[in-house]
Amino acid sequence: MLNPEKVREWAMSFEEVTEESHFEKTSFRIRKKIFATMDEKDMHVVLKLSEIDQSVFTDYDDSIFPVPGAWGKKGWTKVDLSKVREDLFQDALTTAYRTVAPKKLAEKYKPEEEE
Repeated sequence: MLNPEKVREWAMSFEEVTEESHFEKTSFRIRKKIFATMDEKDMHVVLKLSEIDQSVFTDYDDSIFPVPGAWGKKGWTKVDLSKVREDLFQDALTTAYRTVAPKKLAEKYKPEEEE
C-alpha cells in the first residue's frame, strides 16, 4: 500500500512541480497545469494521461481505472493507493508528468526503452 507521503515525495521529485490545494484535494502541477491530484482521505490519486496511456495502464491492472463520466474519456485516470504496486504507480505518475510537462522537461524523464 502506498501512503500519501511517498506519493508526495515522488510527485515533488520532478522538475518545476508545485503542490497546491484543489478543492478538498492536493494537486501537483507543472507550470500551473495539473498532472495529478491526491485524495488522502479516500487513498486515491487521479492522473492526467493520454487516452492511449490510460488504456495501457487500465488494461494492465485493476487498481487503475478511468474516472467515471466525461473526465475519464479525456484521460483522467484513478489509482487506488491501497492496491496499486509501487513500480506501476511510479510509471503511471511519470507518464502523467510527461503528458503535461513542456517537451524539454518531459524528455528528461523518458523511459530507457524510448531513448
